[in-house]
Amino acid sequence: MNIKQALTSVAVAGALLAPVAAQQVDWASHDRTLAGDRFSPATQITPANVGSLQVAWTFDTAVTGLQVTPVVVNGVMYITSGKDVTALEPETGRVMWKFTAPATVSRRGVAYWTGTATMAPRLFMGAGETMLALDAKTGQPAAGFGHAGYVDLKQGILGDVDGRISLVSQPIVYKNIVITGGNNGEQFPSFGLYGDIRGWDAVSGKLLWSFHTVPRAGEPGVETWEGESWKNRSGVNMWAFFTVDAERGIVYAPLTSPTADYYGGDRKGDNLYGNSVVALDATTGKLKWHRQLVHHDLWDFDLPAAPTLIDVKRGGRTIPAVAVMTKMTFVFIFDRVTGEPIFGIEERPVPKSTVPGEASSPTQPYPVKPAPLGRITFDPEKDFYSLTPDHAAFCKELWKKNDFYTEGTFTPPSVDRFMVTFPSTIGGGNWNGFSYDPVQGLLFTNYMNLGQVARMQPAKDPQTGGQTYRRNSPWGGPVGRFWDPETQVPCSAPPFGELVAIAVNTGDVAWRVPLGIVESLKAKGFAETGTLNIGGSIATAGGLVFVGATIDHRFRAFDSHNGKLLWEVELEASAHSIPMTFVGKDGRQYVVVAAGGGSYVNSPPGTKITAFALPERDTNVPAPVAARQAQESGTQPEGDGRAAVDKMCGAVCHGVGPSVARRHNRIEWQAIVSDMRDKGAPGSDADAKLVVDYLTRLYGR
Repeated sequence: MNIKQALTSVAVAGALLAPVAAQQVDWASHDRTLAGDRFSPATQITPANVGSLQVAWTFDTAVTGLQVTPVVVNGVMYITSGKDVTALEPETGRVMWKFTAPATVSRRGVAYWTGTATMAPRLFMGAGETMLALDAKTGQPAAGFGHAGYVDLKQGILGDVDGRISLVSQPIVYKNIVITGGNNGEQFPSFGLYGDIRGWDAVSGKLLWSFHTVPRAGEPGVETWEGESWKNRSGVNMWAFFTVDAERGIVYAPLTSPTADYYGGDRKGDNLYGNSVVALDATTGKLKWHRQLVHHDLWDFDLPAAPTLIDVKRGGRTIPAVAVMTKMTFVFIFDRVTGEPIFGIEERPVPKSTVPGEASSPTQPYPVKPAPLGRITFDPEKDFYSLTPDHAAFCKELWKKNDFYTEGTFTPPSVDRFMVTFPSTIGGGNWNGFSYDPVQGLLFTNYMNLGQVARMQPAKDPQTGGQTYRRNSPWGGPVGRFWDPETQVPCSAPPFGELVAIAVNTGDVAWRVPLGIVESLKAKGFAETGTLNIGGSIATAGGLVFVGATIDHRFRAFDSHNGKLLWEVELEASAHSIPMTFVGKDGRQYVVVAAGGGSYVNSPPGTKITAFALPERDTNVPAPVAARQAQESGTQPEGDGRAAVDKMCGAVCHGVGPSVARRHNRIEWQAIVSDMRDKGAPGSDADAKLVVDYLTRLYGR
């Protein structure tokens, strides 16, 4: 069979399948898969048609500050908002059921468990200081789990000092084990509940294992705490998202700083496992390896995002790897089995703290590659904002009046002067994390360039009565940004926000573009500044990256191959969340985003979740008439890429027989075209891409 005949047969098969809905594509967890890749094989929406996206439905949660990523499994969408867990019909937004918990539930969504042969699927999330399990079909608390569907999250983490615990982010489920982190506080005071990672039986709620994120007496790592400063030490929690290598049974956890995260005079040492990525046996909780990415944190430089499992091709072999994003916009890439850095790590000297009693680390780890993505230094001689005179004058006066100083990324605040360092306590990077296209070998991430301002002041420790130091800013409170708080415009030169793609096989930046606008600056002709952003991206096999995140209230789509902005829409509020996409039972691909505003960048509030889709006429499969014409004439329908198809498929290639019984997604078509070239089909890499785009558009699923 020659290639033309094979493709014509596929066209006929497409016609035969025309009355049948396209295969459903779910989004079954926060990051779609346990691997944290946020990559969908859905291909209906492409660079060629994304400009036609329109609102399919909107659901008003009546709750502000949304950060939820909806989950879609087996024809049902699950969302959280305030105290509510709601099941929606994903194609329409119609409410199927709603459960109201006695306390606020995990704001970033639910974890879905498939159940067993004798037990219905369940949803897991936090509810106040408990973990809640709901029957996924009925929305009622799961019988037999804990006490009437709830388990107490304080069990096993209470030492001599009580405190608070909650699950702002949902757990993750590996086989029949629910793995939880938690929020136990990171700022002030120093003592409270431990931040242990724990595994629970998904059926009964029984606690199966615990990993001590702050080592106890006699455990490895306790030597990194002076004396008994580990005792009752709070913080060092996993408030972000887990990732699981299901094949190897390893769970990866990004951990936060110890309390109090701005002063470490009472916790001298490197403070393991603070600010570390830890790899644990998902069945037992035993430590496999760890890497501390900030020693003795004084800046609130948590590891804020899910690690992402990737494959790195180097030296003729494929390395199973894990990529970790930090607030500093450092990207660390490790062998996910051994923990060895693939592109190298260097310990570099950093400034020493002058605060009495403090003992800052003399060095901090830097990745050799990739280079830091965002701004990590500030030179007042050349790096001030200068686009408009009023804001430029404000920033220079702010610096002069407060006698600011800076010594680089890890500048420790002093007692007598305000320091400026990049990034801020909210990044840089944050829960944005990565999306990952395995076909292109690209990681996508967004971040902002915003500095922090602080100095330390003497204070009385309310727990011990002794002397301590607390952080403050020119505006009062411990957190200060290097900006005008009235306009939210940074005092450093733009770009203020960016979206980048990293080639995982080399560690190089493949492309970089500004993300977002500042309305007042765009009106004056400055449209490429980027803007502040928190929230992440997703990638699709259709060749797109979708991201909200920006404080300009926009939701955008970019070409994943080159970063070209293809589509944007204004939302009710900023989407400080991670979107998702799925193909419904009606055969349409939907892209969904929660726009709740709020967060840590003073965004006006919103309450809505919005789904976008192509107009129904644009989602039809090829018509039977067109397919019959293709069969009779031996030609393909007109369109972008048709000439490349004729060029590549004009020769006879033996042994090639793409399945004509079903459609193929982009990944599958790419494999078929690659096989065609291996067997002698002519054409360049650019021709092959055009052919894949053409076939996916016409005969994709």
